[in-house]
Amino acid sequence: MTSVLVVEDDFMVAKLHSRYVAATEGFTVAGVAHTGAEALRAAEELRPDLVLLDIYLPDMDGISVLRELRARRGTGHHVDALFVTAAKDAHVVREALRAGALHYLIKPFDRAALEHQLRHAAALRARLDTLGEARQEDVDQIFSGRPRASRELPKGLAAHTADLVERTLRAHADGLSAAECAAAGAFSRVSARRYLEYFADTGQAEVTLRYGGTGRPEHRYRWIA
Repeated sequence: MTSVLVVEDDFMVAKLHSRYVAATEGFTVAGVAHTGAEALRAAEELRPDLVLLDIYLPDMDGISVLRELRARRGTGHHVDALFVTAAKDAHVVREALRAGALHYLIKPFDRAALEHQLRHAAALRARLDTLGEARQEDVDQIFSGRPRASRELPKGLAAHTADLVERTLRAHADGLSAAECAAAGAFSRVSARRYLEYFADTGQAEVTLRYGGTGRPEHRYRWIA
């Protein structure tokens, strides 16, 4: 389970974000804080894996909170941060990135957008935990893998089918061919390949070639976002 600390000064919004987190498989709400000082204390006591951090807090801004958390790395606890805020100023976004945020979600957003970012954060953490010595392709994939805040599908692709293909890939960690994905998801091979190629093009899935005895190599897809 990935533990999450929700930092939000608005009590109702904090409850909403907590429900979103709790409803996402593999995630649990470690605690809720409504000020920067509370956030720093809670992070030290609860040692969450991820902090959902607002910019506008009554005592200090969220970027200062994140910088303080980074300064406390000597304690042996490494926490990641995802900003969830109404702040749209480009300077603020730049400072959040420089402070080490994984991503930046602008309010309002729906549950699907937050869930997508949560899963990306967990996948990134898991990938780094399993790496001994990183290859350049590993580094390239990690640094280029920031997902979009919301899914913008090309014309002709449907969100419902994209979600189905995504769930099918997630359920098969070793990867699938288009034919296997189609069989598992009960849709056509042509349709499966279109969505698999879309996920590969957007960096959410990786594609490898498996060579057999004769003929063209088989394309296999594995979810990585």
